[in-house]
Amino acid sequence: MGNKSLADQLGGLVYSTESGKLCPDCREPVDQCRCTELLEAERLSTLDGIVRVRREVKGRNGKGVTLLEGIPLPEASLKPMLKEFKKRCGTGGALKAGVIEIQGDHRDLLCTLLEEKGYKVKKAGG
Repeated sequence: MGNKSLADQLGGLVYSTESGKLCPDCREPVDQCRCTELLEAERLSTLDGIVRVRREVKGRNGKGVTLLEGIPLPEASLKPMLKEFKKRCGTGGALKAGVIEIQGDHRDLLCTLLEEKGYKVKKAGG
């Protein structure tokens, strides 16, 4: 919600008989809201073209996941890539805010797969 005051966050119109549900951020009708498109464009503009592959266990009860960050594609294009990676690794995974999560430690395999697709890859973290 950004830097909105508490009154702005709690108050305001959330439904209109004229247009139905309204987006709480931009106050536009939900079917005309462009907030997700703007967030996606902002995320893509901050990328440097390097895909970072790292392993993370923090907050996961010791079960590690491999994270792929910085892939310069919109989320709609990341979903088929996620599906392919899950299939190649033989494990589960998820897509959260432009970051692909693959269960287990598959850094080497994923780095190879990304390099085959033409991405510049760096192993990040420990």
